[in-house]
Amino acid sequence: MKKTSILMLAVTVAVAALAQQLSATSNTAPLVTAADATFTWNETVYDFGKIKLNESVSHEFTFTNSGDEPLVIASVKASCGCTVTEYTKEPIPAGGKGYVKATYNAAKAGVFSKTVTITANTSEDSVLLTIKGEVME
Repeated sequence: MKKTSILMLAVTVAVAALAQQLSATSNTAPLVTAADATFTWNETVYDFGKIKLNESVSHEFTFTNSGDEPLVIASVKASCGCTVTEYTKEPIPAGGKGYVKATYNAAKAGVFSKTVTITANTSEDSVLLTIKGEVME
């Protein structure tokens, strides 16, 4: 009987301590907050079709910040050295428009598909834009 009483007391103390710890944790602010800047792209894939060997071709992808906060692009990275990028560097206000331009150097014949990865202060980890086409000799 003594063992049962001690066991019941130990369980009660453990449950009370756990309940107190859970209560303290649930009252703290969340560590992760949602981003209020949002990309709305006109398109994320562009097909150049057939292009001539050793010519450079460019396409400008445009977007709107459909969020509530200014959108800031942190980085724009092309998948290879054959693609050069330009983009809106200043913060884009809510409702404002911006661009990412990709220029492909067609130095090799054949079909190509290249990507540009954009990282910004949005809820998405990153956005992938694609340019593709076929280089003809």
